[in-house]
Amino acid sequence: MNIKAVFICYKNLWLKALGLLLVALGIVGIVLPVMPTTIFFILALTCFTRSSPALEHWLLSHPRYGVTLQQWQAHKVVPVKAKCYAAIGMLIGFVFLLYSNAPVWVIYLVGVIEIAVMIYLILRPSHPPRAK
Repeated sequence: MNIKAVFICYKNLWLKALGLLLVALGIVGIVLPVMPTTIFFILALTCFTRSSPALEHWLLSHPRYGVTLQQWQAHKVVPVKAKCYAAIGMLIGFVFLLYSNAPVWVIYLVGVIEIAVMIYLILRPSHPPRAK
């Protein structure tokens, strides 16, 4: 059996495992201010949507993150509060990077990536569309 066949055979298992890992990283992000939370839950939701309706339902009905994830899934909405937390977290992380011994190219690369992420977040709607 080749690698591709193994991957296809165990796709749901891999996606569930990846989703659980992403949830764990999101939980770490709750504790560490410089690490994002919501993006890991969004990525986990993507994995669970393709592999486990039960785990997808668990995330979508979470008391703290469920509504945000439902809005993302339905309308690609990123609330203003999440945008602000992302900006602050990235800024704090970037300041720490500036005071580290990182090579200059790493600082520029991280800066460009963070700017691109912020542009993406700013361009996302902050509220779901209103019903007419």
